[in-house]
Amino acid sequence: MKFIDEATIKVYAGDGGNGVATFRREKYEPMGGPNGGDGGKGGSIFMIADRNINTLVDYRYTRLFRAKRGENGRGSDQYGAGGDDMLLRVPVGTVVSDKATGQMLVDLAEHGQQVMVAKGGNGGLGNIHFKSSINRSPRQCTKGELGEEFELYLELKVLADVGLLGMPNAGKSTFIRSVSAAKPKVADYPFTTLHPNLGVVRVDTNRSFVIADVPGLIEGAAEGAGLGHQFLRHLARTHLLLHLVDLAPFDDAVDPVREARAIVEELKKYDDELYNKPRWLVLNKVDMLENSQEHVAEFVKKLGWEGRCFAISALTGIGCRELTYAIMEHIEANRHEDTASDASLV
Repeated sequence: MKFIDEATIKVYAGDGGNGVATFRREKYEPMGGPNGGDGGKGGSIFMIADRNINTLVDYRYTRLFRAKRGENGRGSDQYGAGGDDMLLRVPVGTVVSDKATGQMLVDLAEHGQQVMVAKGGNGGLGNIHFKSSINRSPRQCTKGELGEEFELYLELKVLADVGLLGMPNAGKSTFIRSVSAAKPKVADYPFTTLHPNLGVVRVDTNRSFVIADVPGLIEGAAEGAGLGHQFLRHLARTHLLLHLVDLAPFDDAVDPVREARAIVEELKKYDDELYNKPRWLVLNKVDMLENSQEHVAEFVKKLGWEGRCFAISALTGIGCRELTYAIMEHIEANRHEDTASDASLV
């Protein structure tokens, strides 16, 4: 299935049915009085987060959604039937915004979370509501209200604990295959990853975390080079970023230090909040180097890196187990801090 992570749709809630002005005219009651019923309420449009859906592809090709209008009222005190509500299912992690104003309406971050995005119009009143002691034969009735209509922008931000950053062919897909059951495409050419891949890393029986692999960045992504910045939105919900660097590039002209700095610059251009997230340096392909410890120390010194650093081989598994345990400990520590912070506010 094609992966789509943004879409623009138009939603039209149903109009309310019109009320009617009718009178009871039976054989022995020629002056029976008003009996016009109300119009039915128009159908509303709801969105619900569904964990069984992984992409917004359904909304890329079908962009217009219109709920049914309410029926008009009828005589004999009969009210019109209400229009059926419409339920639109979207992936968990979908952010819904008003296209016209740019205002975020809702962040559907939990399975089963539901929100009304367009309210149906109320039905009009029949003439039975206008009868009074001085107006025994009212001929007034009202029309139904119009349903709400909006143009909505849908943006999917995948839910993951850890995000992978790096140049194309840094080994991100190989790493996620090594530590989880995910099977993203791996090849010896750039941009083999064209959409985010999620993998569940199970550290032991009861401890696991979700890792996201997004398409690689290149220098100039902010100006549209490569695949641009569009997939960085999927790292917005992560708690930790892993910056993978290829220590043994095939091309001798490639400088890993320069590439690492380029990634950081592109991240800073995209979003300060994402740039300021906890970020670890992961130096990959140490199995292809002689005296790998010296290469690692030299790289860290040239880069001026002062944070946590891990040397691994995603292909052979060297260092991967130690890295996943460190990630798990970091995530659990942050969960405890968040819990303690929430408790202090009570």
